[in-house]
Amino acid sequence: MARSQLRPQPGRRPPPHFMALTLAAGAASAPKHRQLYDQIRGHVLSGRLTGGARLPASRTLAREIGCSRNTVLSAYELLLAEGYLTGTPGSGTFVSRVLPDQFLAVNNGRPSGPPDTRGTTAQAALSTRGRVLAEQTPRPRGPAGAFMLGPDAAHFPFDIWGRMLGRTWRRPDPALLRYGDPAGHRPLREAIAEYLRATRALRCDWRQVVITSGAQQALDLVVRAMLDPGDAVWCEDPGYGGLRGPLIAAGARIAPVPVDTEGLSVSTGRARAPAARLAVVAPSHQFPLGVVMSLGRRLELLDWARAAGAWVLEDDYDSEYRYAGRPLAALQSLDAASGAGRVIYAGTFSKVTFPSLRIGYLVVPDALVEPMVRVRAALDDHPSAVVQPALAAFIGEGHFGAHIRRMRARYAARQESLIAAAQRWLDDKLILAPDEAGLHLVARMTPALKRRMNDAQAAERAAAAGIATSALSGYAVEARSDPALLLGYAAVPEDRIETSVRSLAAALAG
Repeated sequence: MARSQLRPQPGRRPPPHFMALTLAAGAASAPKHRQLYDQIRGHVLSGRLTGGARLPASRTLAREIGCSRNTVLSAYELLLAEGYLTGTPGSGTFVSRVLPDQFLAVNNGRPSGPPDTRGTTAQAALSTRGRVLAEQTPRPRGPAGAFMLGPDAAHFPFDIWGRMLGRTWRRPDPALLRYGDPAGHRPLREAIAEYLRATRALRCDWRQVVITSGAQQALDLVVRAMLDPGDAVWCEDPGYGGLRGPLIAAGARIAPVPVDTEGLSVSTGRARAPAARLAVVAPSHQFPLGVVMSLGRRLELLDWARAAGAWVLEDDYDSEYRYAGRPLAALQSLDAASGAGRVIYAGTFSKVTFPSLRIGYLVVPDALVEPMVRVRAALDDHPSAVVQPALAAFIGEGHFGAHIRRMRARYAARQESLIAAAQRWLDDKLILAPDEAGLHLVARMTPALKRRMNDAQAAERAAAAGIATSALSGYAVEARSDPALLLGYAAVPEDRIETSVRSLAAALAG
């Protein structure tokens, strides 16, 4: 670099020496201006170029490193735009004294090291409620494959679904591009209401439907709107663990209530938390036990809710998959017929489409519609409109119902295959009985197997053999005396059930 061109100016630091700048050639190399940008930026962040240092003129630098002036100008322009350099025409280009990546900067050319976190740990940084949430046991998922819980998403009619999406978004209605209704896309709410009236005997209007991103957000919306910190909530025990998080986040006091052959024990709930504000139940097909709440128990639960001024959240997560007769009438229909309006109904499309769709909904009593929608708007403004129009068309044009009928037949056949294979290979280890609904079976451990291991240990052995099961005890708050494994059959092709059962038998035999 010529001294005459790099002569220091009064009050300015002399230009740095760019001996380390090199530009690689070849098709696999990045563009030269990008290479130059990266190297100068690296010198700034490492401290080799300090704040206020003047850079060479573009012509000078181009000549020194053997590139065109445009290459240098392009690199400088990027660095100026991002705040690493400053400069004005005629006065030169300088390293910024206030860097955009200040948190990456070093002092005196030495790395600053990690931040001082003495006295501050990840656990201490959380609130009391946050620590409890972080300690929640994740939902057991296990390895993918047999016998994981969940639907068979591979048989969803994605060709039809793709047409629905394309039809909506190839030339979208301008209204879809603006902020939407906090309760969701009206055509989808109308389609859901019509479907629920026809298949679940719900008494509802589309205005009562509020779209959510799944069952957990539905519960989160309800508890934020209906509960104060410290309010007691009845929860089925064992029950779906994913529902505990929103309750803990709201500061609710969870009161585990046992489930017997008739469903949630209302008498036990009254004894444990008579002033509970909410009861969360799955009366049509309790998870994970698969119990159907009896009519007497349903009426007893509604009587308690009316007398206590409490609310019931009905979790109806898989009612579509009933293999004997029509789906049962929802608890909400009994409540609406009485005029009490104490039941909030929650549904999801995760089990009947595919889990990543992340669409659920609430059906709220008339008196709660306006305040619930206002709370929804305050928390999340409005649900995403990307899939709602397509889902509305998918339901309204009959594709949804046809898909459910096909999958119901397929799942029923898979349940039969699982039971038959279990009788051949697991009879001395697990006891499986048919279930009229759902996507999994509860496999009770035989006395001989219980003497050797508990259900958590059995699930671990199965996982080691590549078989996904869930221990029933993992869904319970209080200790249980009936160890069992949950075996999902819906996502297992029939030609894999026999070999998977044999692998499970071998894992439990050791």
